[in-house]
Amino acid sequence: MNDWVMGAVLVLSAVALLGIAVLLVKDQTAGDPLFALLAVIEVVLLVQLVVGSVQLSGTERDVSGVLFVSYLVGILTALPIGAFWSLAERTRAGTAVLAVAAFTVIALELRLDAIWGGAGA
Repeated sequence: MNDWVMGAVLVLSAVALLGIAVLLVKDQTAGDPLFALLAVIEVVLLVQLVVGSVQLSGTERDVSGVLFVSYLVGILTALPIGAFWSLAERTRAGTAVLAVAAFTVIALELRLDAIWGGAGA
């Protein structure tokens, strides 16, 4: 798996998580700049899906293909679900849902790296 793409996802998600924490402390809801950052993360995740699928097709590693691709696809759903929930619930709880979504992306990204390394199911 491409370390640059994974690093970009992790750094951008950590920045988003930090921004969300600031909003939670200030008791504010998420605004356009944060949603723009989440959109950028989602684009990087789409790039990761394509790059990861191409690399999987040409690798000799012992990687569970179904599990790996399911994580690549599943990680794409966390941020949109959190964003829509946050937009529907314009309170501090809605902002907290974004924090959970960003943390979920980080956790799934680390698991994806472990799967690529051969630590399958």
